[in-house]
Amino acid sequence: MTTVLTIILALVFLPLGLAKIAAVPVMRQAAAHLGMPIGLYRVVGALEVAGGAGLLMGLTWTWLGVAAATGLALLMAAAAVVHLRHGDPLVRALPAVVMAVGALAFMGAAVAAG
Repeated sequence: MTTVLTIILALVFLPLGLAKIAAVPVMRQAAAHLGMPIGLYRVVGALEVAGGAGLLMGLTWTWLGVAAATGLALLMAAAAVVHLRHGDPLVRALPAVVMAVGALAFMGAAVAAG
């Protein structure tokens, strides 16, 4: 189960993080919508890439995967809060919530597996 969650989470976080770092137009629009400077949005992207890479490395070093999942869960919880504080409807915060829950599920599965 841990391997499947790792792959799913990495397939989401890595490309989205890279898109934020590259500041592709849709990410520039998302940053502007949230009133966030593009430099800060790039930092968020770098954290997502680091977290995704950490999850993949966690397939070998469990503790690293758990640490990466912890960071990603916190990052996604913060993203959900930012969307809600910005006045976005709950549906705009839902992807962040789902990814936070996925990271938490990974953590639970990894710790249970030992």
